[in-house]
Amino acid sequence: MFERLREDINSVFHRDPAARNTFEVLTNYPGLHALLFHRFSHWLWNLGLKWLARTISTIARWLTGIEIHPGATIGRRFFIDHGMGVVVGETTVIGDDVTLYQGVTLGGTSWNKGKRHPTIGNSVVVGAGAKILGPFEVGEGAKIGSNSVVTKAVPEGATVVGIPGRVIVKRQGEDDARRKEMEERMGFDAYGVTEEMPDPVARAMRSLLDHMHAVDDRIENMCKALRKVNSEYQNGELPPLHEEDFDCVRDDEEVRR
Repeated sequence: MFERLREDINSVFHRDPAARNTFEVLTNYPGLHALLFHRFSHWLWNLGLKWLARTISTIARWLTGIEIHPGATIGRRFFIDHGMGVVVGETTVIGDDVTLYQGVTLGGTSWNKGKRHPTIGNSVVVGAGAKILGPFEVGEGAKIGSNSVVTKAVPEGATVVGIPGRVIVKRQGEDDARRKEMEERMGFDAYGVTEEMPDPVARAMRSLLDHMHAVDDRIENMCKALRKVNSEYQNGELPPLHEEDFDCVRDDEEVRR
């Protein structure tokens, strides 16, 4: 028992830089308190003391703001950061080294008995406000973006974002220099998306930029060919892009800057 407790405390230090000492973690981390309550209520649940187990779970919810059904199975070094509003359903299975942030729901989509909640693989990270709904598996090492709604299986190591959740696959040449140049000309940076967490809408915008490059190149080649045929052909300049024309696609704070 004490070995598991030591593991749980160390997992807090590994995943939360704000943790300063063991006493602070034991007294001020509701995620750890909820986990300890769950270990006890889960033991009672397996003994057949269902009502008592649910009562312990309810007390834990009052004290921590985290609701974990005593029937849920949770692995080692489980960590809930902040924790308020986290809900874990009865038939949920959580592997080792899993991290949940506040507002996460591991829920079901059916009122039928049996397996109706997700199975979370080892080392999965679920961002704040994400909802994983249904009896499917989230593969080992997957990352679920904040506020995503996931309703189908997630492959190992995948990143999921959006509503409904979409698996993001990083493509080669994502940071093409010409695309970045066009983004700078347009006055915005594809919604500030990083390589680690690309966004489907931003990817669509980048595809449009690629298409614009291809059109510009084709027009330029056509103009060169026309000048060779007719030396009097005038190559008109394309209208410039003005930064203020793109204020509508930037947030208010960025516009003020």
